[in-house]
Amino acid sequence: MTSNPRDRRSAPAMPSLHPELKDKRVLLVDDDPGVRGSLSDVLVSEGCVVIPAENGQQALALADSAKLDLVILDLNMPVKNGWDTFERLTGRYPLLPVIIATARPNQLFTALGAGVGALLEKPMDIATLLHTMEKLLLEPNELRLARVAGQATEFYYQPRESP
Repeated sequence: MTSNPRDRRSAPAMPSLHPELKDKRVLLVDDDPGVRGSLSDVLVSEGCVVIPAENGQQALALADSAKLDLVILDLNMPVKNGWDTFERLTGRYPLLPVIIATARPNQLFTALGAGVGALLEKPMDIATLLHTMEKLLLEPNELRLARVAGQATEFYYQPRESP
């Protein structure tokens, strides 16, 4: 007996473990197409709408033309680096949460001083990234403004794992 492909039913979709991420518009800024692609796949599987950018200049243009809920930002990029991009983004959109995702070492104190919501060192733990995104998206606006203004707030940090 042969089976008819039209009779096959797909397995039910697994419910997202991170429902707060559903339909959130995430600007994903990284010059490495492999990183952008793999992170985009993960975020889309969680229900996010991913807006990819390959450099800071493109990210700023996209931020001006699209409503965003969160930014994941690499530091080492051509055209406009991550810290310049972060400064411009927070100047224009101080309530927009930003996660710095970088392989660049020794960025903790710079991130704390700049008012970044989180610093995750590459290679990132995906579960930590998703959990951090949820935490930042659920923060009240007052807390985001306090962080950007340099006040002490909760800060999310994941150092690179030692081999």
